[in-house]
Amino acid sequence: MTRIYAPIVAVLVLLLAACAQPPVTQDAFYRIQVAPPPAALEKPKLSGTLEVPRFSADGLMAGRPIVFSEAADPLRVSAYHYHFWLEPPGTMLRDEMVGYLRAAGVARSVVTPELRVDPDFVLIAKIKRVEQVRGSTPKVVVVLEVALNARREDRLLLLKTYQVEKAAADNTVGAAVEALNGAMAAICAGLASDIPAL
Repeated sequence: MTRIYAPIVAVLVLLLAACAQPPVTQDAFYRIQVAPPPAALEKPKLSGTLEVPRFSADGLMAGRPIVFSEAADPLRVSAYHYHFWLEPPGTMLRDEMVGYLRAAGVARSVVTPELRVDPDFVLIAKIKRVEQVRGSTPKVVVVLEVALNARREDRLLLLKTYQVEKAAADNTVGAAVEALNGAMAAICAGLASDIPAL
């Protein structure tokens, strides 16, 4: 009789052990969404087509995992294992900037290289930091190095590093993403203001 029930008991023990396992952590994905400018310019600053290629980035800044550091140890940078950007930052930030510059009306048209339009101006950007800083006063930091070239004249019109720090509501990733939206919007607004009228 004991021999008959032994396999059933073993299966039940295995099933109970499987149920006791902690749930598997799910990956979470986030996007940057920059609010449009309050109003478009009456007249475009650039009288031609502005092309914005994908932003370049190195190391952790190029990957999809969200990057963070601790305020108490600012030289050590880490990446989350389960929190990712929806797209690589070079593409995601570029697309948000293109949308903002179009809505602001800074050029006759603002395009990406995929459209295969011959541009008059090219805006090149490199991501230096897009980072959550955790600590007693949580914040985020965004640093973009931006260059604007008049393509036909091969002339540099603007070269500037934009750095914005924005307070976050708390140390969660969601709060950091909200703050990053605001930081990126501030950079877009600053760039739109700095583009020279030609």
